[in-house]
Amino acid sequence: MTIGLLSLFAESEHDSGAAPLLSANEFGTQFGLLPREKIELMARRKMIQAKGEIEDEQFQPASLDLRLGARAYRVRASFLPGKAYSVGERFDALKSADDEINIDGNGAVLERGCVYVIPLIEHLNLPDSIFAIANPKSSTGRLDIFTRLITDKSDVFDRVVRGYQGPLYAEVSPRSFSVRVHKGSKLNQIRFRRLNSQQFEGTDFGINAKELRERHQRMPFVDTDLELRRNGLVLRVGLSAEPVEGVIGYRAQKHADILDVDRTSAYRIADYWDPVRARPDRRLILDPDEFYILASRERLQVPPDLAAEMVPIDPAMGAFRVHYAGFFDPGFGAGANNRPCARAVFEVRSHEVPFFLEDGQVIGRLVYEKMAEPPQLLYGASAVSNYQAQGLKLSKHFRME
Repeated sequence: MTIGLLSLFAESEHDSGAAPLLSANEFGTQFGLLPREKIELMARRKMIQAKGEIEDEQFQPASLDLRLGARAYRVRASFLPGKAYSVGERFDALKSADDEINIDGNGAVLERGCVYVIPLIEHLNLPDSIFAIANPKSSTGRLDIFTRLITDKSDVFDRVVRGYQGPLYAEVSPRSFSVRVHKGSKLNQIRFRRLNSQQFEGTDFGINAKELRERHQRMPFVDTDLELRRNGLVLRVGLSAEPVEGVIGYRAQKHADILDVDRTSAYRIADYWDPVRARPDRRLILDPDEFYILASRERLQVPPDLAAEMVPIDPAMGAFRVHYAGFFDPGFGAGANNRPCARAVFEVRSHEVPFFLEDGQVIGRLVYEKMAEPPQLLYGASAVSNYQAQGLKLSKHFRME
């Protein structure tokens, strides 16, 4: 028997009452992205709620991992509910009785090329001074799983308006591999920004170029000369020979086996990826609609009091897309003696026509934003920091052989 989304959430433990007031003593006087300690406080204050307990491992230095609920729904097309409707009200027109999938227990397979909407275990009860931003987890992007957050009465993806009270949904569309997911699988993450009254209508929270240059002198953001565009750190693709057999990237195979998103170090690279090796001219031709994993030429780091997001270098560069799972926690890439030690990984797809990339070509930019306060535990300080000193690296699901 199919259970519709409206009745499903009627049975959940979501409290639709007024959001708790913030305490200055608890949240301090700082504004910006909230660190783990404040996100944990939000959970204790019921601003973040779940059916059951929120797991400790969901809390990251500056974000919260979100979990899939027990049911997935296959839909004909991606959609947004719009300002006047809930997801449940829009949903019935896009599914049939055969489109409900139980992902509890042994999980279920989400087929490559299909679109699914999955209610999440977590839901929100935000105060008026906090809004949220979501993005795919790094491992999700490297598997070419396209996922976005949807909320009720919204006309944008991956944004949760300040004061939002309601459920959360993930739109999930595997692009390269069919994947097995389970109740509790973590495909995307959410971060929370606290605003003062003058920032309520703001849209740009990045640090400006002047401050970036000053900070780079004290603690370098990259291991090369600082290059900025539109208040963001320029990143260039690296296509020169790597130490390991000249491999400068990977291309996803078309007909690989199913991959379980909850299994780490479980799969052979050769069963899912073809290596891309350096050419003498240090160029790469992107084939249309093929998916590539590449890396930046620069090594970078994120200071403890900042977070960073990878954004397009220029919207006019429409011949290819870098599929960003691009959020970098405080402490990412921090090496010995405050030197940058990690490369950025790019998930790249060309559209419609082949496209030439050259070694050192600009491919993205990194926008830095201030934390409300530095997290006590930085990225790289725990065993689950899978990409801390990464070079060219696939997702954590693959083992090196």
